[in-house]
Amino acid sequence: MAFTRQDVDYIAKLARITLSDDEQKNFTRQLDSILEYVNKLNELDTDSVEPTAHILPVQNVFREDEVKPCADSKLAVEQSPELRDGLFIVPPVIE
Repeated sequence: MAFTRQDVDYIAKLARITLSDDEQKNFTRQLDSILEYVNKLNELDTDSVEPTAHILPVQNVFREDEVKPCADSKLAVEQSPELRDGLFIVPPVIE
């Protein structure tokens, strides 16, 4: 299967970009060469190759969940720059 100018026009339309004639020719040629390379890769015998998701061994990098006491709420309230009725007052973020 070869890329045609109509394929490039369709992709450009999906991407909502306008291509000049030179760009269309250039992209047609480039995409066609990419497809040729992929077709060459499809000729390789990969029957004995195990599927991989990552080339390096991946381990769980998360720590174990541990129950710990939370911060003292009175201390948090004392450190607040502005309070009203026991609630933190922050600047508005919606105009």
